[in-house]
Formats: sequence, C-alpha cells, structure tokens
Amino acid sequence: MSATRPELRLPKMLKGFRAPFRTIGPGSVSSLLKIALDVAYVLLMIITAVLLLVLLASIFIPLGNLNITVSNDAGGRQQPLTRPLLLFGVGALTAYFGGFLLILRNLRMIFRALTQGDPFQPENVRRLRQIGLILAVVTGGVWLVQGLVAARLAPGVMDPQGLGELLTPVFSVLVVFVLAEVFREGARLRRESELTI
Repeated sequence: MSATRPELRLPKMLKGFRAPFRTIGPGSVSSLLKIALDVAYVLLMIITAVLLLVLLASIFIPLGNLNITVSNDAGGRQQPLTRPLLLFGVGALTAYFGGFLLILRNLRMIFRALTQGDPFQPENVRRLRQIGLILAVVTGGVWLVQGLVAARLAPGVMDPQGLGELLTPVFSVLVVFVLAEVFREGARLRRESELTI
C-alpha cells in the first residue's frame, strides 16, 4: 500500500484551477505592469513638462481683464484673475503632477526588480519609503491648497476638506510604509540565507 498525500479539498468550481500566469520574473504579470508604468511615466512626464512651460509662460502672459468663476449648485462667485493667483494655481498643479511623476519613477524601479525575479533588494525598501513620503507630501499639499482655495478664493461656495477626507490617503501612506518594512525584512532574510550557504 503506497502512501499518498491527502487531497486538498477545494470548492467544485476551483477544482483543477491553476493560475495561467506567473506574478514575478520575465514574462510575468509584473513585466506587463512595468510596461504600463513605463507608458504612464512618459505621459506624466509630458504633462509635467507642459505644465512647467505654462508656469514659465504665465510669468509673462498679459492677463488683461480676465475673471475666474467658482461655482456650486447654490450659485457662484466671480473673481479677477491676478498673476499671483495664476502662478499659485499652475504651480500647485505642476507640483501635484511632479509628485506623482516621482512616485511612478520609483514604482518603475520596483517593478523592474520584480521582472528580474529579485523583489527583496535593499533599494526597493528605500524606493517604497520615498513613495510613502512623496504620497504624504502630495496628500498634505492637496489638503492645504483646497483649504486655502475654500477660504480665500471661494468662501461660502467651496467647503474645505475635513479631517475625515484624509483617512483613505493616510491609510494608503501607512500601507506603503508597512510594505517597505516587509521588503526590508525580506531583504534581511535573503542576506542571512546567502551567508549561511
């Protein structure tokens, strides 16, 4: 009588199911995601470069008698478009896209390591920490800018963000920092296993 392994009991719909793809290494899902990140990075680089050019041009553009209107369902408010207001708006938008450009740059490097089949590199820990920090700065910046716009540009028309609206972004930042620690521990364990061999 031969010893057999106990059969793994799966629901009927999952019997015989095998993942048709690998998640890391060459030709894996991570390599497809790396390609998507590369395309998004190039597009975001173009958008950021255009915004930088608009920011530089807005220093010299004659404004004349231009107005901006901030409105909601109850009404709106019109305000003259001044140079400081234009520079503030375009500068904030450029910083926003620039922050996400830096995040994508780090993500591309992480996915390059995943495509090579080597996720637990010490550089990935640093990259994840940078992503968390940039995400925290962008989130805080958006929160402050929306508060300033609501208080100065559109009081009574636009409400500032409350602390409750920061829950999801803060949770995302914390998840990234936890992932950085998981990668750090994985890199440490890999280094220890290499030393014992």
